[in-house]
Amino acid sequence: MANRHRGEIEAFLNGERMTLVLTLGALAELEHAFGGEDMLALASRFETGRIAATDAMKIIGAGLRGAGYQHSDEDVARMTAEGGAAGFVAIVAALLSATFGGSGP
Repeated sequence: MANRHRGEIEAFLNGERMTLVLTLGALAELEHAFGGEDMLALASRFETGRIAATDAMKIIGAGLRGAGYQHSDEDVARMTAEGGAAGFVAIVAALLSATFGGSGP
């Protein structure tokens, strides 16, 4: 079970319950993926709620790898989520909220 106090969330991907967490290493991976932005810049970037599909793929992939899964971003691109595209957006929003704080689920 995910521990929200550690920044973990649970999500159903490919019909399987998975834990995601943006560890320090996962955040460093995202900083690199988004052009060397620091953590505050990453938080500000996603604060607007505008998330591209490639952003979601990178964030979910980093969250899975942070939790110990070995899924590549390409693996994530082939996954399905409950609720389709809206489900992916909800996963990203919950993960970012758990990581950076806020009033998310």
